[in-house]
Amino acid sequence: MAKISIKDLKFFYGSNEVIHGISLDIAANEILALIGPANSGITTLLRSINRLYELTPGARMEGEITLDGDDINASSVSITELRRKVGMVFDIPTPLPLSIFDNVAYGPRLSGNTNKQDLMVIVEKSLRLAAVWDDVKDRLSEAASSLSGGQQQRLCIARVLALEPEVILLDRPCSGLDPISTTKLEGSLEELKKDYTIVIAPHNTQQAVRVSDSVAFLLMGDLIEAGPTSEVFVTPKDTRTSDYITGRFG
Repeated sequence: MAKISIKDLKFFYGSNEVIHGISLDIAANEILALIGPANSGITTLLRSINRLYELTPGARMEGEITLDGDDINASSVSITELRRKVGMVFDIPTPLPLSIFDNVAYGPRLSGNTNKQDLMVIVEKSLRLAAVWDDVKDRLSEAASSLSGGQQQRLCIARVLALEPEVILLDRPCSGLDPISTTKLEGSLEELKKDYTIVIAPHNTQQAVRVSDSVAFLLMGDLIEAGPTSEVFVTPKDTRTSDYITGRFG
């Protein structure tokens, strides 16, 4: 069984259909890269997987998305619990106006864990998984805003990890990062996939090649092609895929 299964997904902003009947399975403990030019529906697809679209007036979806076989849109599903299981990190780092420690501890505290020793263990583990512990271990009481952009982005990943999710959604997490920070973040993804399923909208196609196990190419709301990254990039089945990954458009 797929970790996430998307069946005939259509998505609308008002009367404007931006995703046209996509079906896609995402395996557990893999990194799936969603690639495509602007306005292909990639961010909308990511936001559909944990129902963040519900914060946008006039947005609605048709079709089905399941997590471990359970329909995420069922009336019995708690949105809070869904977003704990399926965490999302955006392209622009959004640390809370708190200390580094409190940023990571924020979610567990909201869930009722106020034990200082437990929180310290959670914070250290999350920061290590996000490959930022060595940068901040002596600065935990400092404001998160004092960190560099790359450190803030990895802090945001740590904040998601502190909630012990099952799936991590990353929407162009390296778009504003320097090459060194990008390399560190990409390295952490390889470790994270051992315990998590990751869906990423990469910064560019080269990043998709470096970090992903599978890739799905979207174009103007249509799923053109999906498969193992090595196959899609070496022997694409659709000429539009070939044209995109070789830079003929996009």
